[in-house]
Amino acid sequence: MNIIEKEAALIRLGQYLAAKSPELEAVKERAFIANGWFTPAFIDNALDNISRYFLSPEKLKDWLEGYPKVTDAHEPKTVGIVTAGNIPLVGFHDWLCGFVSGHQVKMKLSAKDEILLKHILEKMGEWYPALAHQTEIQEMLKGCDAYIATGSNNSARYFHYYFAKYPHIIRHNRTSAAILTGHESAAELEALADDIMLYFGLGCRNVTKIYVPTNYDFAPLLKALDKYSYLAEHHKYKNNYDYNLALLLLNSSPYITNGTILLQENTALFSPLSVLHYSYYIDMAQLQQELSGEEAIQCLVGQSFTPFGYAQQPNLIDYADGVDTLKFLLEL
Repeated sequence: MNIIEKEAALIRLGQYLAAKSPELEAVKERAFIANGWFTPAFIDNALDNISRYFLSPEKLKDWLEGYPKVTDAHEPKTVGIVTAGNIPLVGFHDWLCGFVSGHQVKMKLSAKDEILLKHILEKMGEWYPALAHQTEIQEMLKGCDAYIATGSNNSARYFHYYFAKYPHIIRHNRTSAAILTGHESAAELEALADDIMLYFGLGCRNVTKIYVPTNYDFAPLLKALDKYSYLAEHHKYKNNYDYNLALLLLNSSPYITNGTILLQENTALFSPLSVLHYSYYIDMAQLQQELSGEEAIQCLVGQSFTPFGYAQQPNLIDYADGVDTLKFLLEL
């Protein structure tokens, strides 16, 4: 298939993901049974984002026009992709880049998130038999010309060791932060609640740390976070909340809560599940300068940065860790 045919195939896929057919609903249910963190609502959110921001005709056209090499004839390489499984279909963008690049793709899927992507690949193979073998799912990746691997800081050390002699993209732990001025509207704070709580806060684009001015009033933010009070009924999430609350109580650590999430003053960017860290700042410009060199920040949210509510709505050019995946693949 040439790039025009692939673009049409992806548009069809986007329409399928948006239509919510009985077949897709059954797959979503299987994914939730296999991984209790993948609730139907959060799977829907992931599918909606993919269909709207990745696979709409306008988005695809604009994205591909930025890469003239995508239409060039070249000898296909074999690219190995190791996916994460922290949120639904987190590895889709890497597959998408591999697909449009024309390379042969071998994927090692996370056991936490294999049902949804397998179904997508099966549908593409069903619609376009010629594509059935462009992507293969394997338990162990060997004999590839290049690798893309996403994991924790610990697993990244192993990836660097095994893939060092090959062209590679290796991603480490990342998280996101927000800078508040204290003058945010109720709508902005409600949007920030999405940035914090979507996918239970498990994504690298989820806000796990906020910076607030001295004497900040947390009451409006807590009220906005009540939007996700229903998560307290999710036993996995509630177990984390109860555990972290017990730790704070045992250590006599001050905290703020609305009964669903714990706010703790802490300098660390990464916070435990069900906890949001915060720090006070005095000078906004100085804070921005300090954070500009922080490699662990995937996304910075605020009135002068990524708009509130958009942290978990990346576009096609919002590459993980700021590394242009498609450019990397086209230059192999």
